[in-house]
Amino acid sequence: MKIKCVIVEDEPLARKLMEEYVNTTTTLELLKSFGNPLQALDFLRETEVDLLFSDIQMKEITGLTLLKLLQKKPQVVLTTAYSEYALDGFDLDVTDYLLKPITFERFLKAVEKVTGRLKEKGTATLLKETVVLTEQEDFIFVKDGTKLLKVWLRDILYIESLKDYVKIKTTKKLIVSLQTMKSLEDSLPGHRFIRIHNSTIIAFDAIEEIERDKVKLLDKYFTISDSYKKAFKERIEAKRV
Repeated sequence: MKIKCVIVEDEPLARKLMEEYVNTTTTLELLKSFGNPLQALDFLRETEVDLLFSDIQMKEITGLTLLKLLQKKPQVVLTTAYSEYALDGFDLDVTDYLLKPITFERFLKAVEKVTGRLKEKGTATLLKETVVLTEQEDFIFVKDGTKLLKVWLRDILYIESLKDYVKIKTTKKLIVSLQTMKSLEDSLPGHRFIRIHNSTIIAFDAIEEIERDKVKLLDKYFTISDSYKKAFKERIEAKRV
């Protein structure tokens, strides 16, 4: 996946050079190039961007002011002809700082830094999401009469709708709970369970066989309705060898 970037540079020749540099790389995708930082500000507030190349000294507002006005900041590489601005730029946690005239070799080094930071950020986000999923998806509580039963997700084989009730079949017992299919589906992690019919949700790992529009779990066959065939097929294709 390419790094989506934006250029903000009020000098036409410098802007054109940066555009050529970006378009020469195989890792960057230029979404937009601006000569006016205020126009860039509007765009950046509405569009998700991975990387911003911005000049510092511009007529309307400086590149440093532009960064301060952004609530969600992408990776930033500042460009300028004045080295004294470097310290201010790094105080704003920019990824790199390019002093004009910018060579392509130096430009590539900045891109490498950006790529490294994005990978680190992606890894940190993945680890955080994994921890959250582990904490939230180990078990659920379902109502059984006047009680709340703790049900381990690893034990759930399938769930069937019975009007206002749901029947939850686990490896240990059968639970009938007063709640809607939709509310229960929303509480289940999508990577572990899949809905195959308006009245049926199954544990993906519990599938034993698949034959045309039916799946087999525990010697019981369940029909895959037309509404869910496409999503089910995509999940299966992702697991085929």
